[in-house]
Amino acid sequence: MSTDRKKKGRDLIAIKEYSLRREGARQLSPSFRVREFACKGSDVVLLDEELVVLLQCIREHFGKPVHITSGYRTAAHNAAVGGSKSSQHLLGRAADFYVEGVDVGTVAAYAETLLPARGGIGRYPKDAAHPQRRTGWVHIDTRANKSRWSM
Repeated sequence: MSTDRKKKGRDLIAIKEYSLRREGARQLSPSFRVREFACKGSDVVLLDEELVVLLQCIREHFGKPVHITSGYRTAAHNAAVGGSKSSQHLLGRAADFYVEGVDVGTVAAYAETLLPARGGIGRYPKDAAHPQRRTGWVHIDTRANKSRWSM
């Protein structure tokens, strides 16, 4: 009996490593380039291909620009911004972003249709409780389990 397992669905998508210096302008999808996921101070950019697909779906659904405010993070940068020690950003599996002119709740609700049983979706609204935020944003990640939160 063969020990090979059939690859299906999520197993076919992988985390890729890019060089910001050499591949920053590389087009990953119709709307996104490697440099948009880069971490300040790092040439390495780790990126889950599925994350790009999800963000492209969001871009096409709303028909408006998607601005990535945080993609891949080095451990040092993650610590500096107060990220979780087990952050999916460290693995290239997460992005924080906002869709121009679309409410955080609306974006998160659509993301839920893309990841109904797994993945992380966080809501970070700009509201009365968070007046210092320049904009609200949504966190999305490709983790295997399901996690939802609002901050």
